[in-house]
Amino acid sequence: MFITVNGAELFTSMRGQGPPCLVLCSLGTKAHERQTPAQLSDRLRLVYIDLRGSGRSTGDPADLTFDVLAQDLEAVRRALGAPRIAVFGHSILGALAVEYGRRCPEGVSHVITAGTPPSGDMARLSARSAAFFEEDASEERKRILQDNLAKLPPGAPPGQAMFAQTPMRFFDARFDAAPLFAEAELRPPFFAHLLGKLAPAYDITADPGSLRVPLFIALGRYDYAVPHVLWDGIAETLPDATLQIFEKSGHQPFFEEPDRFAAAATEWMGRKR
Repeated sequence: MFITVNGAELFTSMRGQGPPCLVLCSLGTKAHERQTPAQLSDRLRLVYIDLRGSGRSTGDPADLTFDVLAQDLEAVRRALGAPRIAVFGHSILGALAVEYGRRCPEGVSHVITAGTPPSGDMARLSARSAAFFEEDASEERKRILQDNLAKLPPGAPPGQAMFAQTPMRFFDARFDAAPLFAEAELRPPFFAHLLGKLAPAYDITADPGSLRVPLFIALGRYDYAVPHVLWDGIAETLPDATLQIFEKSGHQPFFEEPDRFAAAATEWMGRKR
């Protein structure tokens, strides 16, 4: 289904039953659907949305600001006929979920993030990621990463490089992540804008009083891409934040611990009505 808003056609797909929850997508909805556990769609009506300029959605990604994002997602919520809606974002897309909730507390019931940093300072994130991996990872995990990187050909595309970094992104350091992204629709201009313009403007500690929507922060114990230690001392300063570390997960706890993630997120939603 396409929803027309502010000069763009936003593509959405749906799965599941229960209270509606927007799932923010940047690689096409199919890749995100593939990674979302059935345990979650058994409890929620998941509405996957390709953000402006990504996946099958039209529009110039350069037009995307946090305010435009909020307008886009509010148009989707209204098209669904939902008085209020939850929103879920993975990795840096969690920052967009937070900013939507910050701007539209009357329309957003819950914000769920997974593997999301507390700020979009990519240089700091990269440095802390490398330091935490060096401090915390086992020698076997480090060796697997070194072997993977050594096998990369010169000029390897970003996707291939990401798969080589599996030891930093998954609890199982030898996991084959390629099938999860088999139907991904990568649009470089969107990612350039997301990481170059939107992410640097995000800091969850800026004006914390404006975060009136309940926030669930899911982090993987073995996530070395976005280390859980980045959040030390932060969640407690936010008005209504619940932080949970998943002990057998990396960057995608919803995929690696589906039963625990679905139960934790939906039970939290029930408590935060």
